[in-house]
Amino acid sequence: MEQNRYEFKYIGQAINLKQKQWKRLHSNVKIIKERCKGCNLCIEFCPQHILESSHEFNSKGYHPPRIRETFAQGYDDKACMGCGYCAMICPEFAIYTLPEEESA
Repeated sequence: MEQNRYEFKYIGQAINLKQKQWKRLHSNVKIIKERCKGCNLCIEFCPQHILESSHEFNSKGYHPPRIRETFAQGYDDKACMGCGYCAMICPEFAIYTLPEEESA
């Protein structure tokens, strides 16, 4: 088994059982703007507060969420910990997270 392989994943963290080291995981938020109905539940339930309502409209006339400008500009590009609360709470399945690839 590889030494850098992380076995168990928890919300935002993984553990390497062999080395007994914890590692914080990061994810990228993906938003399907056309599915969004502007309920803002993802914004309210994000524990890292990285989402905000955008000023643009989708084709249905709703304001979909977006990544806060301070995060999008790179001040803290590792803010999303991949908890998936946004995806779980979204009634329209308009948002999801993808884990970042580990750098070698």
